[in-house]
Formats: sequence, C-alpha cells, structure tokens
Amino acid sequence: MGMQTIAKLLLTLLRKVQVPNLVILMIFLSLSSSLFAARPGHSMSEKYLIGPEDVLHISVWKEEELDREVVVRPDGKISFPLIGNIQVAGRTTEEVQREITERLKKYIPEPVATVSVKMVSGYKIYVLGKVNNPGEFTIGRYIDVLQALTLAGGLNPYASKNGIKILRRENGRQKALPFKYGEVEDGEDLDQNIILRSGDVVVVP
Repeated sequence: MGMQTIAKLLLTLLRKVQVPNLVILMIFLSLSSSLFAARPGHSMSEKYLIGPEDVLHISVWKEEELDREVVVRPDGKISFPLIGNIQVAGRTTEEVQREITERLKKYIPEPVATVSVKMVSGYKIYVLGKVNNPGEFTIGRYIDVLQALTLAGGLNPYASKNGIKILRRENGRQKALPFKYGEVEDGEDLDQNIILRSGDVVVVP
C-alpha cells in the first residue's frame, strides 16, 4: 500500500470522527519522518553533507598530533597536516575520511582516519513571507517543507496556502518549486512535501 493511500485512509478516518483540520495537520507532521523515510529519494536519514562553517573533528589512530578540530572555510575546504587542502563541502564524512586515509598513506603506514561533524552550521534553510517567525534556520538534520513551516511558527492568517514556492539554486541557476499547503493539509499530493536542501528558501506569499 502506497504512502498516499495510507494518508488518505487515515484522513478519511479522522474526518469521520470529526477531528479538526489543525489537529489532523499536527498528526501528519508528527508522522512525516516515518512516512517519508519509506520513500526512495526522500529518506529523512539521508547522509548529511558537510557545509561551510561546519566544525569537523578529525583523528588518526595512534597519531595524537593529528587529532584536531577544523572549521570548514567559505570555499568549502579545510587544511590538514601533511596533506594540505581538502574539499569537504558537499561530501559526507565517510567520503572525506576515505580521502584523508588515502592521502596519508604517503606519510604514515596503514593510517586509519576518523571524521565526524562536531558542530553543524552549514545546513541552513530560509522561510520568508507570511509566517509567524520568518528567518534563517540552522538545523542538524534534513527536514521537509511542512517541518520548515512549523519551525517558522506556521502560516499567518493572510498567507496564500497554495501559492508557496521553494526557491532552489542548482548549477548556478535558480528554480521555483510549487508547494500547495492546502492539498498537503488534506492528505493529497504528498510528494510535493520535499526534503529541503541547504540554501533552499521557502517563500509564503
């Protein structure tokens, strides 16, 4: 049974017992993580991609002098002893870990590097327009559009529910993705409740 079918059955059941729309929406928000985790390409456990200003902890087994914290520069790179600059932004910790390990082999026999994100500063989304708390939000995990709107305090009474746009920059060009809040609120076309990427701007007219 597909996610949309499950959502519609749940919606029908809730309306039969006359549950208010606001309560229904809150139920959908609380279930959104588990519902979207089952969808290919929309996993809420999607690997975090390192971003500028993130703080990384890097250690190398049996090499205490190489144990350090580094801040990702605005150009997406870090500097590390012996191997110099490494591009880390837009990559997972596992990818960076493998590259550091490989490049250290020139200097250390059988190196074992470990990379972790000490502090998340790079995953930022923006919610603007007719919401109760517009602004920039720095988050330590991926979220979808409904969750972003919740962080922004929800829509205010003057918002155009079905006119919301997600502005996203890809390959140097910006595109606008539509989001019809009213449809999602009614349990319809849930595919538009996409996972946001760092830098996405949710505009509520």
